[in-house]
Amino acid sequence: MNAIESQDHKDLRDAVAALGRRHGPGFDRAALWAEAGKLGYLGVNLPEEYGGGGGGISELSIVLEESGAAGCPLLMMIVSPAICATVIARFGTDEQKRTWLPGLADGSLTMAFGITEPDAGSNSHRITTTARRDGDGWVLTGRKVFVSGVDIADATLIVGRTEDARTGSLKPCLFIVPRDAEGFGRSQIDMELQAQEKQFELVLDDVRLPADALVGGGTSHAENCGGEDAGLLQLFAGLNPERIMTAAFAIGMGRYALGRAVEYAKSRQVWKAPIGAHQAIAHPLAEAHIELELARLMMQKAAALYDAGDDVGAGEAANMAKYAAGEACVKAVDQAVHTLGGNGLTREYGLGRLVTAARVARIAPVSREMILNYVSHQSLGLPKSY
Repeated sequence: MNAIESQDHKDLRDAVAALGRRHGPGFDRAALWAEAGKLGYLGVNLPEEYGGGGGGISELSIVLEESGAAGCPLLMMIVSPAICATVIARFGTDEQKRTWLPGLADGSLTMAFGITEPDAGSNSHRITTTARRDGDGWVLTGRKVFVSGVDIADATLIVGRTEDARTGSLKPCLFIVPRDAEGFGRSQIDMELQAQEKQFELVLDDVRLPADALVGGGTSHAENCGGEDAGLLQLFAGLNPERIMTAAFAIGMGRYALGRAVEYAKSRQVWKAPIGAHQAIAHPLAEAHIELELARLMMQKAAALYDAGDDVGAGEAANMAKYAAGEACVKAVDQAVHTLGGNGLTREYGLGRLVTAARVARIAPVSREMILNYVSHQSLGLPKSY
């Protein structure tokens, strides 16, 4: 790691790891979130003028990875500071930045992100949530599913579509919808996965919003990247960090599971030597470690490209990082449970719950199959299959 991480990054890792150890696997999400915000970790990627640390996704991914490796991952870091705050910092109006960024940076404000719809899935072109002009404001109508943490969020960044006056076609736009907006309903989805952050279905029933709810305002602001004509650019600027941070989430989870397995394999003795002395136990754990490290390298590449402003290069690397991390996480968790045998499914060791949780990184925010479609088409130049 010395060749690719600065001393500042290594110090950040150490500091967040210490924070994670203080809270541990039985952590209180609100307490950890508040302390992480107070210490500046939640806003490490945001501009200093708005209370952030002046860093980028490289630093934010370290925070999420290390908290996850300590057994206390903060899922909403993928959403609030990585997606929503990044989009507002890059494309929001001055007023939107002043209103939201300081609170998102210190954790006193949280924002959810709503893009997935029941009938759209991975096809963002089929999004049916629409926004129509109503005087000086907007009216939003539609549904969203699998939206994390709406109950603890002050607002939700909603991806809708507006009609292009020139062509009549629909184009994506992003809107900030306050949690108490009239007509903005939510219902919790009954998930088999028991995570601290709940999943919700949202119904937008003629939700009326002021003109300044549109990210970037009605006309271009940030280098011609604001308002109605920049929704697609804004969306992808938020999705690359989402993939990078999902990779960090998966790598942290995998490291935690692997750490528990290694600790067990060193101390558990059935015959004459600890079980970790046997290659049937040691080699699969070594393979899991290698794959997690390789996934981290791709994640670091993706973050570096994104922070350097290379959105195209970051898109390819972020998808690859998310894919590699999801696969490595599932393998690490499976091998950890297998190493502990029956103990791997007890509450005492806390690994059984990860069997389901690890699959999230394969499924969300984009499936492994869609990433393979992306790489085969965009990177390899093969004919498009969808």
